Amino acid sequence: MIAKLIAWSARNLVLIFVATALTVGAGVYALRTLPLDAIPDLSDVQVIVLTDYPGQAPQV
Repeated sequence: MIAKLIAWSARNLVLIFVATALTVGAGVYALRTLPLDAIPDLSDVQVIVLTDYPGQAPQV
């Protein structure tokens, strides 16, 4: 199976080069359109939870 694939690829070099160029082009396009944050949001996240606890003094 591998030998047949190699032989077919050797006979169709132009098709292999075109497929390789298309794959590389798609990779470059994906890399350029990938959204990247150069400065990520590092702000503190704060969560406030309010609950009732009858008979308990408030503590911080």
